[in-house]
Amino acid sequence: MNRTLAIIKPDAVEAGHLGAIIQQLEEASFRVRAVSMRHLTREQAESFYAVHSERPFYGSLVEFMTSGPCAPMVLDGEDAVSRLRTVIGATDPNEAEEGTVRERFAESKERNAIHASDSPENARREIGFFYSEAELLGLKAG
Repeated sequence: MNRTLAIIKPDAVEAGHLGAIIQQLEEASFRVRAVSMRHLTREQAESFYAVHSERPFYGSLVEFMTSGPCAPMVLDGEDAVSRLRTVIGATDPNEAEEGTVRERFAESKERNAIHASDSPENARREIGFFYSEAELLGLKAG
């Protein structure tokens, strides 16, 4: 088993697709280990997406990710990182394969419904951004 992070983004939450996306991920044999609703602050979004800070889309990405609640979740599954990226599809929903999360639920390349970690190292970092190890073990942090 491997672990990865997905974030159902504000556009998909606002459109009422949260349950359908989680269902699609579970049907793809992912186990939801943790999920919560969060409304990211500007500081949190800037920190999470800092790797993109020099890219031209960084400002609009931060604005978008702070525009409403999102649902970060930890998923377990075999070859979780690469398999999740296959299940969600290409960033641009017009290029995503039929039946992928983004083909079904994304509005555009910028409003693309879901984030997925792109490497095991980033998955560990991104999971730690949202969840403590105690939370993942089902324990309450003291």
